[in-house]
Formats: sequence, structure tokens, C-alpha cells
Amino acid sequence: MNKDSTPNDNAATINQPMTPEEVDPAQKQEQKEALDRNPDMTVNPGDRIDESKSLEEKAQQVAVDSPDITGDHIVVPAYFVVDEADGSQKALHHVKDAEEISDVVRQAGYGG
Repeated sequence: MNKDSTPNDNAATINQPMTPEEVDPAQKQEQKEALDRNPDMTVNPGDRIDESKSLEEKAQQVAVDSPDITGDHIVVPAYFVVDEADGSQKALHHVKDAEEISDVVRQAGYGG
């Protein structure tokens, strides 16, 4: 989005979990069970990419939901939902699409 753009009023509002209380308890349990089954897994259960998920399902997926080294409980969405120039929305994976997320942030902050 450039500095002259306005948010798309036609785009559905997608609320992503940003606090521990907003994370779906079933998702928390599923990720805990995955870690219990395989404590040596190399990928966080929440980081897994499932292309069959809808935009709304991806928006609810959480990569991190735990205390950090300081003891603060943090939540990191697995996907960041962004508005496209054509008015559509898409989900960018926080690892796979990190460069594109950086581009979106730069454009939003500096008028790209």
C-alpha cells in the first residue's frame, strides 16, 4: 500500500489472535499433543503450511503461543493477512513469505 492508498473498505475484516486468550484452545491442545508425540521435531507445529486451509483458517493459525525468555507470553501468527491492490486479501506465511512481508511493511511505512 502506498501513502495515498486507503484500506479497502470492501475487504472482510479478519481478526487474528494476538494475545494468549484469543488463541483457539483446540489449536493449543493440538500443538501440545504434536510436541508431546515428537519432542525432537524440527518445525514448530504452528509453522506448518497447509495450502488447503482457507484465508480465515490461515489467519487463525498461530506459530508461537508461549512465554519468551523474559517470561512475557507472546503470540505470533503463522500468517499475516494483507490487502492486495485489486482489493483481494492473501495470507503470507511468516517464514516462507518473510521477504514479501518486509516489502509490505516498507511500503506501508515509507510510501514505497
